[in-house]
Amino acid sequence: MGTLEERVAALETQLAELTARLDQTPAPPAAPEETFWALDALRQRLPAGTGGVVYTGVVEAAPGERFEWQYGASTDELLTETDWSPAAATLAALGHSVRLLLLREILQGRRTAAELTEVEGLGTTGQLYHHLRALSGAGWLRTTGRGHYSVPPERVVPLLVVLTAARR
Repeated sequence: MGTLEERVAALETQLAELTARLDQTPAPPAAPEETFWALDALRQRLPAGTGGVVYTGVVEAAPGERFEWQYGASTDELLTETDWSPAAATLAALGHSVRLLLLREILQGRRTAAELTEVEGLGTTGQLYHHLRALSGAGWLRTTGRGHYSVPPERVVPLLVVLTAARR
């Protein structure tokens, strides 16, 4: 079995290995009561017998840019009182990989057409402007000067919500 010192040394080695494994183990999921903290807050604000949808976010985009946004709507309004057809053009503008790449690059700080032409995969200058016009027309971009573009602050979190919803 070995001497007491050898056995203690072996135990210390095992303990160090176990501690290292614990340090690499992901944190356990939040306690069930904390999992739906936003949903619980929404339920408290809704009148009894109604439903609602809310999205919110805090985004640190390009250096020095911080966006905070929150929006909510009742499910009655969304399901019965709202015509969904105007949303088609807004959503369709996001349905092209080049446009999504443009939005990501603009959010990360490339703001001018000249800077955007340096991004690989955007196509010709004519194609670039075609996509910029489509995004601007749908409200996903705003021109902030000749050849300068930005994602309107009120569209940053909704854009990321749409992208999150599109994940599989």
